[in-house]
Amino acid sequence: MTNLNHSPIVLTANPERVVLRPFSISVQPTGSAQGSASRAHRICNQLVSLTREQCQAELANVNRDFQGRHWQTREIFIDRFNQIQQLIGGMDNLDDDHRALIGAYFSHEYSFEAAAVMNPSVVPHPDQSGMAEGQVRFIMSLRTVGEGHISTISFREGVLSGSGNIELKDESDFVVAASPIHNVGADGPIELRRHSACNISSTVIFPITRAQANGLEDLRMVHFQDENGRFTYIGTYTAYSGREIGCELFETDDFVTFRMTPFRGEAARHKGLALFPRKINGRYAAIGRLDHESLYFLESDDLTVWNYGDRFIEPVYPWELVQMGNCGSPIELDEGWLLLTHGVGAMRRYSLAAALLDKEDPRKVIARSTVPLLSPDEETREGYVPNVVYTCGGMRAGEWIMIPYGVADSSIRFVTARISDILNHLGVGAEQASQPIVEPVK
Repeated sequence: MTNLNHSPIVLTANPERVVLRPFSISVQPTGSAQGSASRAHRICNQLVSLTREQCQAELANVNRDFQGRHWQTREIFIDRFNQIQQLIGGMDNLDDDHRALIGAYFSHEYSFEAAAVMNPSVVPHPDQSGMAEGQVRFIMSLRTVGEGHISTISFREGVLSGSGNIELKDESDFVVAASPIHNVGADGPIELRRHSACNISSTVIFPITRAQANGLEDLRMVHFQDENGRFTYIGTYTAYSGREIGCELFETDDFVTFRMTPFRGEAARHKGLALFPRKINGRYAAIGRLDHESLYFLESDDLTVWNYGDRFIEPVYPWELVQMGNCGSPIELDEGWLLLTHGVGAMRRYSLAAALLDKEDPRKVIARSTVPLLSPDEETREGYVPNVVYTCGGMRAGEWIMIPYGVADSSIRFVTARISDILNHLGVGAEQASQPIVEPVK
């Protein structure tokens, strides 16, 4: 498609962005040369025995190397000490310097986006104050990948102008992990909160539960309106345990508190469920891929339970013959639901496309791309997984559609397009938009 407005902004992996994380040391007794105490007990006993002067000297070394790289380092160290104390007991009458030093021994830096940033989605920011006419402030989610190929969820803020140009807010110097509010069970649901002194761009969400252990992948956010007109933010992501995947629900009202709940039902075993921004005919609705190759329309009376659906789009064109999938939540237009899709063709080449669905019955396809909207080219084909362009969701702002997209599972770029140009790409005029021209797949 020739009428895409390509932004010069490119986000790449940045190993200098680090966050303080718990460093796990065994609390189980061992029969080593050091005796039968656990490693954690041995380390704590030796640190407790330090004089105040020795402790302060060691803590000064730690602070010299790490305090300028993190926000409220001492507070984080003491929080980590409290966690260790709960595990092994004792250490009740220590001064704060000893507590901070012990916490440092059970912490480490984690470069959460050293390997890659990819697969973004975008929604309007809850705070639109100070915006000029035509401007929309947004929040973008990113899949950030670090050591061990562990995927996390992080965020960036920016502004889309009335002329379709994108400006990103600068990265924060410090990054802090969102913290569980309550004791976390093995399988969720869980509730997290970002630190009160941190903005959303300096917050990262790490795997917490057993089902999430190896990563939180591909958050598809949407600005959801309920039947009373109230807006909130919901989305889906893939929880990866290292062996199994599961689809889970992301919810937040304000990007301060986050709720994460595993889905139930047949569709919960599949990647890539994308929720509609409102109920359709009184029921929650979603687009998913239940057969690994086609698109399905799903309905549910329970936001956390998803089962079977109706197949309504299947691969037809050469650039999508291997498989299709959604690329985020449907976007509501006057003409219908705009659904961004991806198709996989020869040499496992991923391209972005679109379809226009009927407003009342999204199973009915008004039009779909016969050629891709966006495909890898010489500038966007190289990376960790070459020949892939992919997005987890675009956003409407006035006459514009903004699409952030991942490149080769390595970086993020941006395009914007006028709604009229996307409709022209789909071959949709006013008469066509009023009547579906493609019946659901049988």
